[in-house]
Amino acid sequence: MAAPSQSPVDVAIIGGGIIGICAAAALAAAGRKPLVIDRTGICEETSAGNAGALAFSDVLPLAQKGMLRNLPKWLTDPLGPLSVPPAYAPRLLPWFLRFLAAARPARYGNALAAQAAMMGLAEIEWAALMARTGTEPMLREDGSLELYQNDAEFQASLDGWRARERFNIAFRHLDRAGIEALQPGLAPQFSRATFVPGWKTVSDPQHLGKAIWRRAETDGAAWMHSEVVVMTPAEKRVAIQLREGRTILARSLVVAAGAWSHRFTRAFGDAVPLETERGYNTTLPADAFDLRRQLIFSAHGFVVTPLETGIRVGGAVELGGLKRPPDYRRARAMLEKARRFMPALQTGNGREWMGYRPSLPDSLPVIGRARTAENVYYAFGHGHLGLTQAAATGRLIRDLVSGEAPPIDLAPFSPQRF
Repeated sequence: MAAPSQSPVDVAIIGGGIIGICAAAALAAAGRKPLVIDRTGICEETSAGNAGALAFSDVLPLAQKGMLRNLPKWLTDPLGPLSVPPAYAPRLLPWFLRFLAAARPARYGNALAAQAAMMGLAEIEWAALMARTGTEPMLREDGSLELYQNDAEFQASLDGWRARERFNIAFRHLDRAGIEALQPGLAPQFSRATFVPGWKTVSDPQHLGKAIWRRAETDGAAWMHSEVVVMTPAEKRVAIQLREGRTILARSLVVAAGAWSHRFTRAFGDAVPLETERGYNTTLPADAFDLRRQLIFSAHGFVVTPLETGIRVGGAVELGGLKRPPDYRRARAMLEKARRFMPALQTGNGREWMGYRPSLPDSLPVIGRARTAENVYYAFGHGHLGLTQAAATGRLIRDLVSGEAPPIDLAPFSPQRF
């Protein structure tokens, strides 16, 4: 390893996605001097193409959101809501066994309570962050509409809604007339739906992230364009070796590298069972459909979101790791379903995209201190909820780095829980 080429930075953050920049914004606002290191840029990878939801009501662990019930049917469809490439299945097995274990009643209840606490904090922290960064005009408070094709789908959803009700999450079940009032133009088979008024979206997730970063820079955060190769403890510091051969020292380190994070945690004694959900979408022109709010087709694993930059049709889960090339047939399959469900949808001139969601078996992120280094902190594994939980995670990382008591119990999010 080359000799360090500069005096120690205050807090190095590995990852310039929405989690990393919210951590940087929170630290900079508290008077720290964070340095974000990223190989591409600010919100240029997974945080650029998500569905734009602030899904504060989405508290159910993934294992309980109909996935186990639908798993046999989904796995037989290579372009369906959940896909596992056959060659990747043996590598996935340990993660999948942990996923099944997370569905046990006691563990499910604990995860549900932890997720609800995280979501409550996320809503508070997003309101504060948007006020501080002047991004409130980017917030859309139109609610969401979760749609069911038949009564069986609706009945299967009710346990989940009862679970949300315990945490005072507001919702309203609708018949066909209620659907038409909130979103005209849907195919007639959608006879039932659930409206969630507290569900929010943003005008464009990448634009929001870059606006937050501009404020973080004003407050003293900095960015370095580089790729981290190796990190090692170094006498109460962390030595960070970069791809070009340069090494920097940091007094504290935050690992917020999304789906790549587990590659770094091993250096600090933590083997975290992180897997990669490869998500796909297509962004259509904004006038492709008269879309009033985010639509959720839960039985098919995708959503349709109105953004200022277009209408985004995306979702699904492909558990296939980081190295396989994209299979954009999955994006096209969702787009074809969207066309059937929204007959007036114009599907031409779309932009296809794939991103990597960092997913843990119990659907809870890792937020906490490393096993063998008290100045190394983790903030990753948010799955589908990275944007939703980013402001809360930034607040929690600020508290950990500053030695302050966090506002929620972090034991359920411990890196050592596995």
